[in-house]
Amino acid sequence: MDAYKTPHAPQAAADPHPRSSTLPTVDAHLYPKGGLDVLSREEVARLRDASGGMHDLLRRCALAVLTSGSASDDPRAAQELYPDFDIQVLQQDRGVRIELRNAPAMAFVDGQIIRGVAELLFAVVRDLAWTAIELGPREGVPEGSAGITDVVFRLLRNARVLQPGDPNLVVCWGGHSIGREEYEYTKQVGYELGLRGLDICTGCGPGAMKGPMKGATIAHAKQRRRRPRYIGITEPGIIAAESPNPIVNHLVIMPDIEKRLEAFVRMAHGIIVFPGGVGTAEEILYLLGILLREENARLRFPLILTGPTGAAPYFEQIDTFIRLTLGEAAAALYEIVIADPAQVARRMHEGIRKVREQRIAQEDSFFFNWALAVPLDFQQPFVPTHEAMAALALHHGRKPHELAADLRRAFSGIVAGNVKEDGMRRIEAHGPFEIHGDADIMQALDALLRAFVEQRRMKISGDYRPCYRVVA
Repeated sequence: MDAYKTPHAPQAAADPHPRSSTLPTVDAHLYPKGGLDVLSREEVARLRDASGGMHDLLRRCALAVLTSGSASDDPRAAQELYPDFDIQVLQQDRGVRIELRNAPAMAFVDGQIIRGVAELLFAVVRDLAWTAIELGPREGVPEGSAGITDVVFRLLRNARVLQPGDPNLVVCWGGHSIGREEYEYTKQVGYELGLRGLDICTGCGPGAMKGPMKGATIAHAKQRRRRPRYIGITEPGIIAAESPNPIVNHLVIMPDIEKRLEAFVRMAHGIIVFPGGVGTAEEILYLLGILLREENARLRFPLILTGPTGAAPYFEQIDTFIRLTLGEAAAALYEIVIADPAQVARRMHEGIRKVREQRIAQEDSFFFNWALAVPLDFQQPFVPTHEAMAALALHHGRKPHELAADLRRAFSGIVAGNVKEDGMRRIEAHGPFEIHGDADIMQALDALLRAFVEQRRMKISGDYRPCYRVVA
């Protein structure tokens, strides 16, 4: 958003609203400026339509950004701490007014909402409003691959993150639950990227999503970059569990995980993968599955897997799993660099230079990779029910990109069972997901998942109870 104002200082002391939590809360009303001040009455009514589920979704996402910087990955934690929090979006003749009731006091300083928190809050309302309006019952969900890509493009354009200019956006993937050594390493890589004028895009949460941004802020300051971009791309099920880190200055909430992944690869000029858990494995398999398709064989797309010395066994295991399931062609699409942040940045900078040359030669856009062919089976939302997870065909003999699509779905289901509220409810009601496939694939998958558990890459909050069972 361009600006905001609070015409009256909110009451930050004890308030008259009864609640079960003893944490300090604030009542406030905000007037955002920018895209939100031109919503119609009908559009605002859709946001307020609690019976259709939009109000509850808005409330959960808003609470996530108001607790920005939280270390929890339990989607229910913030709701339990602030059970009486509410948000209303009201239409006035002069624009939109956002009413907050019992909002976390941590989002305010001396009676005023923190500017960065306000911007993230306005982004939540903006993106949920766009989704309700453009993908609502009247308009319907677009059919076909081109239609879905168009939705991704329009949502990113509406969020004002598609900016003409030389390619310089590096997407960084990695886990939210990582150790101190790995976190410090992500900061060092981010610093080296920032020195070379590269901006950062991540999933917006903590851990490996925060580290590169934090490192880049120092380098950008040294290089006197006035408008650095720290883009966070998320989706409703993830943001409720992983609050945005406070460095994010452009937040985008995509409707589902598939559109989130497509947004990453359409915007990225190169991708760096740090150590992570099942979510990071899902992202790797998604990208490899797409790059393995013949239509994308000649596209420049630098992909680097990197971590400190202690992460070498992690990447060896990832590499072994990829070679077993997707073959040597998939392994040829990335390089692994251990314990050398400067080399990672140099390799990425050189790779992006080649991306620029190719797009100029082919007259392609710099800010959105239209040339990348993303097939429909990578775009259609996957709902991880027990039946859907058991039906995944994890067998040899399939085309590599088809197997990658189902492997991606398997990891996506485990992410849902770990941190998404709907997935957690399914596990509580029906027990762990069962994943079936060829014996050697299942053995490798089980070993990989067990390593994630042992290395505490699955979850930050509490003891981890597996939400899956591997069946050969």
